[in-house]
Amino acid sequence: MSHVTVGRWGKNLALRVPLEIAKATGLGEGEKVEMEVKDGDILIRRPAAHSRADAIKAAEEIIAERAKSKFRMSRAEILEMLHEGRRK
Repeated sequence: MSHVTVGRWGKNLALRVPLEIAKATGLGEGEKVEMEVKDGDILIRRPAAHSRADAIKAAEEIIAERAKSKFRMSRAEILEMLHEGRRK
């Protein structure tokens, strides 16, 4: 379990996601997540994949970003992320 401190980002409050949690979940910068209150706790999760077309679009974005980035993922890593419904 990680502990974080609530900070301020403009007029909003902000939480930083510790690197070990980001790595463990495959969470990447700019990724959209859902946030809700459940029984007084904050629940953060990725939106559910809506369709195979969404997954294919995500894979195409990953491949396009791969070409521009110094960070290189193998085809197998991309296919694994697609299978798991994750984006990086």
